Amino acid sequence: MFRTGVVTQFEAAHRLRGDFGPATRVHGHTYRVEISVSGPSLKDDGTLCDIGMLQKIVDDVVTPLHYRDLDALEAFQGQNTTAERLAIYLHESLAPRLETAALASLAVQVWESPQAFASYEDALRPSSS
Repeated sequence: MFRTGVVTQFEAAHRLRGDFGPATRVHGHTYRVEISVSGPSLKDDGTLCDIGMLQKIVDDVVTPLHYRDLDALEAFQGQNTTAERLAIYLHESLAPRLETAALASLAVQVWESPQAFASYEDALRPSSS
């Protein structure tokens, strides 16, 4: 299986509800986001996925999160804005844009600090076109 990926980052604020100590106060992170796609074979040009195209799709999804309070966004209403929730949100936002016959899965890894991350990976469903 081949894997290709890109990395980006964004700044955002949030707070956690529950037993999370100081993290229950509003605070911010420089989130590092690693996106990778996998597939069983390469295209005729020797690539799995066009890196430039992948970076543009990722930037289109991540840019609206930059310098935002994640708790104020409709997508996260009623949820704790954990790194796990961010990972699945990004996956669900990216997957429809990446579903081609050549790609088998999409993985999203969200780092909220250099020491802590959460990730989500799932199969991509090939488009019917």
